[in-house]
Amino acid sequence: MMPLLDVKDVQAGYGDMRVLHGLSLHVGPQESIGLFGPNGHGKTTLLKTISSLVRPTAGSITFDGTDITGRKPPAIVEAGLIHAPQGNTLFGNMRIAETLELAAFSKRASTGAQRRLDDVYALFPRLAERKTQLAKTLSGGERQMLSIGCALMCAPRLLMLDEPTLGLSPRLKEELGAAIGEISKSGVPLIVVEQDIEFLLSLTDRLYLVEHGLVVREIDRASAPDHEEVMRLYFGEGGTH
Repeated sequence: MMPLLDVKDVQAGYGDMRVLHGLSLHVGPQESIGLFGPNGHGKTTLLKTISSLVRPTAGSITFDGTDITGRKPPAIVEAGLIHAPQGNTLFGNMRIAETLELAAFSKRASTGAQRRLDDVYALFPRLAERKTQLAKTLSGGERQMLSIGCALMCAPRLLMLDEPTLGLSPRLKEELGAAIGEISKSGVPLIVVEQDIEFLLSLTDRLYLVEHGLVVREIDRASAPDHEEVMRLYFGEGGTH
C-alpha cells in the first residue's frame, strides 16, 4: 500500500547548520506514528520541513502520491497536511470562537467548517464553555486544546502535533491524551512528537527514534520496549548519562 506521507533522504537546517542528515520515514493511510529522542536532534525541524516552514536542501517529501518538496506553506495547508507547532502561537487578543473560525481560512477547510467547529467543542468542552474569552486568558492546557482545535478546523488529512503535552500537569496530560486518541480513532492520521514513550505507544502504531538528524530505530507497538530498554534507548547501555 502506498504511504500517505513518504519522507526520503531529507536534509534540512538553518543557514549553514544542517539538522537533518538524510532522514527517511513514512506514514500509512489511517496510521499514526510517534517521534521521540533527545532534544535538539531534529524532530521539530522535521515537522517544519514537512510543512515547508524550513526548506529541504536535499531529498523528497511525497504526500498522497504528489511531490510536495519545497512547496509554499499555504499549498501544504490546502493539501490537508496540518502542523500544530510547539509553544504558544495563538493570537492572544482574539476570542476562542473567533480563533477557531479564522483557522478554517483555506478554500478546502471552509467547506464543513460549522460541523468541525461543533466537533471541536464536543472534543474540548472547556473551549465551548469559554468561547467568548480571549486566548491570552486561558491556562497552558486550554491554550494547547485551542491550538489542536485550530488544527482540526483546517480539515487535516494528516495532523502533526509537536510536543502537545509539554509542561502540562499529569491530569491535563491524560485529558489531552484522551482527546488525541479520539482524533486518531476518527480516522485522522497523526505524527506526534513526545518524550514520553509510553504515552506515544498508547496513541500511535509505530515509533521512530530520531538522533543526530536521522532515524536510528523503528519500533512497532506490538513489540514495545520495557522500561529498562527505554532507558537504554535514551541513555545507552548503562541506562544513565
